[in-house]
Amino acid sequence: MFDRPDSGERAILVHINFQHQQENLDELKELAKSAATDPVYVVTGSRQRPDSKYFIGTGKLDELKAIVEEYEADVVLFNHPLSPSQERNLEKFLGVRVVDRNGLILDIFAQRAQSFEGKLQVELAQLKHLSTRLVRGWTHLERQKGGIGLRGPGETQLETDRRLLAVRIKQIQQRLDKVDKQRHQGRSQRKKAEVPTVSLVGYTNAGKSTLFNALTGADIYVADQLFATLDPTLRGYSLSNNTDIVLADTVGFIRHLPHELVAAFKSTLQEASEAELLLHVIDANAEDRDEIMHQVELVLEEIGADKIRRVEVFNKIDLLDNIQPHIDRDDEGHAIRVWMSAGTGAGIELLYQVLSEQFTSSKVKKRCYLKANQGEIRAKLSACAQILDEKIDDFGDSELLIEIDGKYLGLLSAVVTEDV
Repeated sequence: MFDRPDSGERAILVHINFQHQQENLDELKELAKSAATDPVYVVTGSRQRPDSKYFIGTGKLDELKAIVEEYEADVVLFNHPLSPSQERNLEKFLGVRVVDRNGLILDIFAQRAQSFEGKLQVELAQLKHLSTRLVRGWTHLERQKGGIGLRGPGETQLETDRRLLAVRIKQIQQRLDKVDKQRHQGRSQRKKAEVPTVSLVGYTNAGKSTLFNALTGADIYVADQLFATLDPTLRGYSLSNNTDIVLADTVGFIRHLPHELVAAFKSTLQEASEAELLLHVIDANAEDRDEIMHQVELVLEEIGADKIRRVEVFNKIDLLDNIQPHIDRDDEGHAIRVWMSAGTGAGIELLYQVLSEQFTSSKVKKRCYLKANQGEIRAKLSACAQILDEKIDDFGDSELLIEIDGKYLGLLSAVVTEDV
């Protein structure tokens, strides 16, 4: 078997149409560019079903080999998931590195991860992906013959690699569990303080980070490429009705998101699955807009976020003709869709309006006078109200200035209060 290069620059793209599975060629080109490769040729074809040994037929395989040699390609990128044996057989025949769709997405994630958590998540996904590709990975080593004294070093190498992979996966999982506990504590504190979370979700490159920056004034990296940002960012924001919310920018979705990534980014995606509202950001100019929206629905269902109320944000309307910023409402007058452009800022005030409608505040300010023996009420108030000021006299009596939601006013029935 040839020695794999560390990376590939000149890439041949392979896109096969199957009767029951259609992939998007333009998306493969964008993925290839996002992985910092130079796509020099595209091989296309049609089949009823994948070939069990090479995925493509022998005629297409010979054509692909000739193209690889002609263009002196470093890597062949398939727009489909390959089995470990298919990947190895292709690499042996072509003499260059072969990467399937899942491996390509994992490689992009590895390039983009910046935070400690993000790097751990990507490494975990890569190791789980690699663990399925160890068997018979070293054909130049002696294989196990069977019997005492006949075990070859090749089997020892495989066993060693499996063990090291298992140890590393366990270490990463333990670290991610700690990070997940910290995230859970943060979500618990926000729920305790009754600060709702609004998560931006959507297909990759739909403009989520641009919208997040426009709403919060943050400075998240933005680029016209797939998976420009991976690490989730949370920012507090005050609506016009004095309601505080937390906005969360999440990783973009894509067709057939590798299961290794869904599992590794579980804690990150949990920001979406536990949000009070989802802003589904959609590229209004995308040709396959309906299909993309369907793919997002599938991922939301997979992470358990399909039942959360949401508002669709049709972004990039500046690229459309005769579309002005506006709000679509249902028969009851509830906002279901906002048409706007995060890039130009057109219609962003409509999104502010919709967010304020979604979270109407019923909080009131009260001045409370507690006796020294009313410590139990004091403890309950600290759990469900925001204590703005507190004064304690020499007798242990307290004067509190609090902000409390109307549904908790019953706690004050035994307390002397006055409106502020």
